[in-house]
Amino acid sequence: MPGRSVLRRGRSAGPASALAAALLLVLGPAAAPAAADGSPRREFTIQDARITESSGLAASRRHPGVYWTHNDSDDGPYVFAVDSQGRTLATVTLRGVTLRDAEAIALGPDNQLYLADIGDNFNGKWPEVWLYRFAEPAQLTDQTVQATRYRVRYADGPRDAEALLVHPVTGRVYIASKSDKDQGHLYQGPEALSATAVNTFKSIADVPWVTDGGFSPDGSKVVLRGYFWAKLYDWKDGTITAPESVNVPFQRQGESVTFSADGDSLLFGSEGKQSDVWRLPLKAATATPTPAPAADPAASGAPAAAPEPKNEPNHAGALLLVIAAVGALFYWRKGRSSG
Repeated sequence: MPGRSVLRRGRSAGPASALAAALLLVLGPAAAPAAADGSPRREFTIQDARITESSGLAASRRHPGVYWTHNDSDDGPYVFAVDSQGRTLATVTLRGVTLRDAEAIALGPDNQLYLADIGDNFNGKWPEVWLYRFAEPAQLTDQTVQATRYRVRYADGPRDAEALLVHPVTGRVYIASKSDKDQGHLYQGPEALSATAVNTFKSIADVPWVTDGGFSPDGSKVVLRGYFWAKLYDWKDGTITAPESVNVPFQRQGESVTFSADGDSLLFGSEGKQSDVWRLPLKAATATPTPAPAADPAASGAPAAAPEPKNEPNHAGALLLVIAAVGALFYWRKGRSSG
């Protein structure tokens, strides 16, 4: 266990020291308390036993300190209002909606919430996905609401996606895909969504593998995250530039991110029972900017390429290191006992 010695006094470290080092490498960001330099800190733990796969996160502007979330697939059409103590204040049910694979939630202008049923675990099976829009409730009580459904198709064919972004000023909707041969795309919807016709989303930028994203409250910044990385971009006229790495916390399955209502912090969520939500102050959160895309997609007509994450913590490799170290420790101790 972290914080307890795996060796007794006088014994050789051997493989045990490798195990301890690997555990520190993997658990360090998640286990350490918040530092004064802008490191993430645990904000709250979701307490509701029904929320086992929190897959999206949106900070309410109407209700300070409240966050909207929802489960991944295999759940009903429910959206939960959770406070800064992790307590569920309200459950909102979308009338007549059957969700296939809800992956994201976002808040747009005029307190409109958007729930994105855009997941496709077969990476191209569903020719059409759906967005649902409904007004953020003025009162946080359990209730059933009527949602407007929007049909969505991608100009370059079906794909898996987990990130929904709604510009807080223009209301324009964007989707970031999760993977296309290890490369994602940022898609832009029509200037105004149609509730009667199919809405075609077109790629405007190449981005890394994305599990969620969001706009800052003033619409000038975009955050995109993967499982073990996050980037903060400048946003202007449909173009993302000047990506900066941010200190994302290590989570068991990092699925969600949102700006705080005041825009001063990022909040990161994860799937799992009693999952933690982490807060990252932005004043000291960013690292040295990586090179911006060379071409302006608006000028050239071609998608701008956002650089792949570089020098990010290799938590996947660290996990393999832990497994190897545990195996080495097991056989080392077995050999000592048999000898």
